[in-house]
Amino acid sequence: MYIDFFQRRGHARIRGASLIPENDSTVLFTTAGMHPLVPFLMGETHPAGRRLVDFQKCIRTGDIECVGDPSHLTFFEMLGNWSLGDYFKREAITWSYEFLTHRSWLGFDQSKLSVTVFAGDDEVPPDEEAAATWEELGIPRERIHFLGREDNWWGPAGATGPCGPDTEMFIDTGRPACSGQCRPGCGCGRYFEVWNDVFLQYCRTREGRYIPLEQRCVDTGMGVERTVAMMNGASSVYDIPVYRPLLDFLLKEAGVASAPDAGFLRSLRIVADHVRTSAHILGDDSGVPPSNLDQGYILRRLLRLSIRHGRKMGIERQFLEDAARVVMDTESGVHPELSRNRAFVLEEIRREEAQFAKTLQSGIREFERLLPNLMKNPARIIPGRVAFTLYDTFGFPVEFTAELAAENGMTVDTAGYQAAFEKHRELSRAGMDRKFGGGLADHSDMVTRLHTATHLLHKALRTVLGDHVEQRGSNITAERLRFDFSHPGGMTDEQVAEVERLVNEAITRDLPVGCEEMSVDEASARGAIGLFTDRYGERVKVYSIGDFSVEICGGPHVERTGMLGRFRIQSEKSSSSGIRRIRAVLE
Repeated sequence: MYIDFFQRRGHARIRGASLIPENDSTVLFTTAGMHPLVPFLMGETHPAGRRLVDFQKCIRTGDIECVGDPSHLTFFEMLGNWSLGDYFKREAITWSYEFLTHRSWLGFDQSKLSVTVFAGDDEVPPDEEAAATWEELGIPRERIHFLGREDNWWGPAGATGPCGPDTEMFIDTGRPACSGQCRPGCGCGRYFEVWNDVFLQYCRTREGRYIPLEQRCVDTGMGVERTVAMMNGASSVYDIPVYRPLLDFLLKEAGVASAPDAGFLRSLRIVADHVRTSAHILGDDSGVPPSNLDQGYILRRLLRLSIRHGRKMGIERQFLEDAARVVMDTESGVHPELSRNRAFVLEEIRREEAQFAKTLQSGIREFERLLPNLMKNPARIIPGRVAFTLYDTFGFPVEFTAELAAENGMTVDTAGYQAAFEKHRELSRAGMDRKFGGGLADHSDMVTRLHTATHLLHKALRTVLGDHVEQRGSNITAERLRFDFSHPGGMTDEQVAEVERLVNEAITRDLPVGCEEMSVDEASARGAIGLFTDRYGERVKVYSIGDFSVEICGGPHVERTGMLGRFRIQSEKSSSSGIRRIRAVLE
């Protein structure tokens, strides 16, 4: 309905991107529909035009501790419509209102719709234009709430760049108000956010000033699960059809017909969310396996949390593989990549679940080794640092430590454990902030050079190894490039050297880099390579590097290869089954 609604209003449908960001090191996962479109929101011309519509798979881990409540999910789907320098606030708000309330579309009761707009501050005035538009549409002033930056401001991707106010739409569920100050965004659950219209009308300068943009854009996002929950009169995002088969499976595994208490219900929802998220991470065409780094670390954490909460529900056997089957059976019709990658999903989950079973055994052995000394403590309390060491070194969850402690008449210093955990998380976050500092919005000289070099690398790999080589992911920072590609085994030293030679030969030839817009069929006829041929709709950008390579792409490029410098491969190793990873630099 959403796609149809906006196509009738001149929007071109485009394809959503991979969950694993391409050529972007700012985040581990695609977090919103706008994420793959940042270059076009910043001024690049989109091949499909100035009005776009799509739906996007998203993963957000910032609120992972909130998963299990009525509204938070790790994996969700987002609907989006976009204006790239075309229409602005009045049209965006009017269409949002029409789609939400008109009986031909979603048909929500207008009296249950409340909105928020930006209240303004010392740097940017309040968004009276958005508020006035809502009033003209019939939303009374008492249901238009002016909130600050924390609630109604979309900041730039980095320290500078496009930014602006937003307006958010909430459905009043009719639940009891939390207080006399209950309002949209207060967090009590009465008001359910379903849609967000972002208005990119300013550019933040290096000096911290906000100046009007020449190209004003609209970036919207409507949460599918949240909207469906409200359409069904459901009390949570888990009470919708897509989750029913998985929840029924988990309840059957636990031997109950329904959740007996609030604790069980929370664990049930956490397992459902984490299994669904894990299946989509693995089932993505750029999917990654569990590991101790980056996306793989998040995946491993999700799977192990699922096992822990499964145990809390009373599920003792290894059940994640069968649970993932339920997810894929339910959603493969909409997401065919789940079918394409089904064997990989099941193999990796089976392996991780078996490995974690060994981890638990190791943790139990270490606990038993420490127990005699721990029992000497008259207070019968296991220090928090010991519980954290069991977790950090052995992957042994603190809840399991608490279970073993209770069996031996002891308790765990949970406050001390939490302090050690928070210190670890702060250090990890600091490291992550240092690591993920560039990205799609980063068109710096080095990132642009390295991005261009990936085209040369891709072609050289196909020349040396064969046409079966396809890009499976790319991550670029200002220091290096990382390129994942399909190949069944490791490369020989001779093959690595030949790839490096071909790339440097193309650089030495100082080949011109050109760009043309054309249809996907025309690009295919030209011999263009690229996994993302359907991502931008009917028309795509095709970059040619002399007579060396032709590839579909949307990122920044240099004008000639002679600007790149010398290319050197630092390493070539396995990324996952059938996927190799090259790290390289330009010197």
